[in-house]
Amino acid sequence: MIDKRPFSDLGRFQNDWLNARYHFSFSNWHDPTRMGWGALRVWNDDEIAPNSGFPPHPHADMEIITYVRSGAITHQDSLGNQGRTEAGDVQVMSAGSGIRHAEFNVEPETTTLYQIWILPTTRGGEPGWGAKPFPKGDRAGQFSVLASGLGDEGALPIRADARVLGATIRGGEALSYDADPQRHLYLGVAAGEVVLNGVELGPRDGAAITAEDLLKIEARSDAEVVLVDCA
Repeated sequence: MIDKRPFSDLGRFQNDWLNARYHFSFSNWHDPTRMGWGALRVWNDDEIAPNSGFPPHPHADMEIITYVRSGAITHQDSLGNQGRTEAGDVQVMSAGSGIRHAEFNVEPETTTLYQIWILPTTRGGEPGWGAKPFPKGDRAGQFSVLASGLGDEGALPIRADARVLGATIRGGEALSYDADPQRHLYLGVAAGEVVLNGVELGPRDGAAITAEDLLKIEARSDAEVVLVDCA
């Protein structure tokens, strides 16, 4: 089963510095049919204006993955962590028993990113943060595991029964992913146009997937995709 979520149908929020689209209910946008997908609770598509961002605010009991598509985001938190994550890189924050953080775009250009929240397997625990570059050339034509709670080597660790993967695909080429039909998968098209098991997806569309044992992703144009595979 594949449920296409066109970009035009996503929840919306916009102010003077943030233009956001919500794949699932978030903040003041509520859709009772889109409260999450398995352990995946939030998938926000954010555009953050230059020299602006999210001021310090708290989180607890959530695994938060940031996938930067263009520009860069600068992180600071109550543990003393600081870091700049640029396009192609990924950061993760395990909120655990509680953490405060701020995320700012200090660049001269708009930053675009996916903000993905996944429910942890257990509540509480020490909070933590980490970031890592994932060169797009290393995931050309294949999925690379970016973040994982399943022991995938080289991935940023998260405390969830989930993995987050990324791939780039040249137009006219395809890749496959072996899926467990009992798990929940969600695909976001960061750029380009693809066909997922016969379903056409355009730029910034999403697709909720279950009861599929194989995903075949064919690129109609040069494409970049992000996939969450969770309980």
